[in-house]
Amino acid sequence: MRKWMKMGLAVTLTSLLAACGTAGNNNGATNNGAASEGAETSAPAELVISTWGFSEDFFKEAVYAPFEKEHNVKIVVEIGYNAERLNKIRQGSSDVDVIYLSDYYAQQGIDEKLFDTVDRANIPNIGKLYDIAKAPLGEEYGPAYTVGRLGIAYNPALVKGEVNSWADMWTAFDNNLTLPAITATAGPMIVDAASVVAGSTEFNEDQSFAKQKELDASVVKYYSQTSEYVNMFGQEEIAGGPIMEMYFKDLQAAVPDAKFVAPTEGAYAVMNTINVVKGSNNKKLAEEFINWQLSKEVQEKSAKAKVDSPVNTEVVLTEDEAKGVTYGADVIGKLRKLDMSFVNQHISEWTDRWNREIGG
Repeated sequence: MRKWMKMGLAVTLTSLLAACGTAGNNNGATNNGAASEGAETSAPAELVISTWGFSEDFFKEAVYAPFEKEHNVKIVVEIGYNAERLNKIRQGSSDVDVIYLSDYYAQQGIDEKLFDTVDRANIPNIGKLYDIAKAPLGEEYGPAYTVGRLGIAYNPALVKGEVNSWADMWTAFDNNLTLPAITATAGPMIVDAASVVAGSTEFNEDQSFAKQKELDASVVKYYSQTSEYVNMFGQEEIAGGPIMEMYFKDLQAAVPDAKFVAPTEGAYAVMNTINVVKGSNNKKLAEEFINWQLSKEVQEKSAKAKVDSPVNTEVVLTEDEAKGVTYGADVIGKLRKLDMSFVNQHISEWTDRWNREIGG
């Protein structure tokens, strides 16, 4: 059986926010000539960016506006979920130049040849990233601009003892657990975690599904939206379950004693990528925007605002600034990373089997 997990190797953690610099400064941003002499009077180019739409005010002020000013460009934003935005690219009904996607959906775009290859010479800030973020889906395509982690959050008053591992989900929760649905971003991660708990050194589908079936009776709901998890947790309908660290602050606001743990077997890397869409007329400008997104200035601002965890190793956070953020070489280095190409090859059969045997 092909091994489809690899441990993410990290060098050092940086930030998602780097400075868009003017010519001659030292912030890593490059100038494509759009801001050259006389550009103030020329009509701005248009760069279309496809993204989720969260923290819109932050991105508009800290990410888009400085880049627009530096490059004499007007940024147009299209927002939506991963799947719907990728479908618009598939259908040719979008003029998107740059697209933000989770690595799971980005791999689909790569497999379907929807993205252009990138010239890394135009994205020098890639060299400042943790290794896990530099080329998560191959050297020819875009980097991860943020890496979060999927661990376990729980209410200590509602579980049996402490929770320290993925295996504890089978023993510490009594009919008060939530798990992500197979079609959720974290769904395939639970498929892998069950295989690990079953004792497989390499992924074993049959052992994974047998282990998931053992846990099914304790699951209150398989959630598709994080808001479902947060609501159930606040109302004590659940004691907890797997969740991305970035959402833990919402759980702690409802239950101050809540805990988040990175399981001893390894938390899972949750990576969001940024790519150039094939057919873009603004490829070099798009690559310069990616470079800006990876800069220390943008990465640092984003991390301090708790918008995204940084991947630029030059970002330095205080202990308070790092709370709720996936930060530091030691943390990043312990993450488990799914092989998204393998996941996409098998997700249809896993979904069918999950619907028949577990969540149907």
